Amino acid sequence: MEALFPVKEDKRVRTEHGEVTVHVCSTGKTEFYFLPRHGREHEIPPHLINHKANLRALASLGVRGIIATSAVGAVSTKIKVGGIGLLDQFIDMSARHLTFFEGSPVHADMTNPYDRGLQEAMASAASKERIPLSRGLTYVSVHGPRYETAAEIRMFKLLGGDVVGMTGAPEAILSNELSIKYGSIVVATNKAAGLQTEVSHEEVLSVMASTAGRVTRLIRSTVDALGADSL
Repeated sequence: MEALFPVKEDKRVRTEHGEVTVHVCSTGKTEFYFLPRHGREHEIPPHLINHKANLRALASLGVRGIIATSAVGAVSTKIKVGGIGLLDQFIDMSARHLTFFEGSPVHADMTNPYDRGLQEAMASAASKERIPLSRGLTYVSVHGPRYETAAEIRMFKLLGGDVVGMTGAPEAILSNELSIKYGSIVVATNKAAGLQTEVSHEEVLSVMASTAGRVTRLIRSTVDALGADSL
């Protein structure tokens, strides 16, 4: 992201869950915050991401809406390798059970975990930029850092999963608990286990790099259409 949007300033935010560095970026028209969930050098593995600190930091900065991006494996035929999609639902298989309400019986509504307004804004931006977009996707969230077995993917498909990844559900859950609107752009970097010969990190990086231009245009167009007051 830093190579796509210039970083104007770094902000170090202290929270009760840890310190987080958030970057101030710009589309050239609109300023927004960028938080690299895996760290600036992609050094944090998915199972060690401090999601609580990340979300608290964004909330303390006054963030009202989040546009997340992530690489996923394609489980169903709704999205092809190299395709970009929007999430509509998730199935949490990660066993993280993260919540800000550890000591109180607060039950956050997750009927629609991905904000409909953000989804429509991203879909409108994709249409404007002529970027094909798969919609209505169900994300299966797993713990990682390993990739899934072929049997697990067969199960996920039977459950109605379209894509699989390692970070989506925790972020969506905590965002909703903080009443921060959450939307997610996903890039299918590979077919999931058992649907191709093997899954490799090299393939994931290669496909993500090849889609960077389209994702950048989509984010820029969405952020500019929404304006800084909505994010």
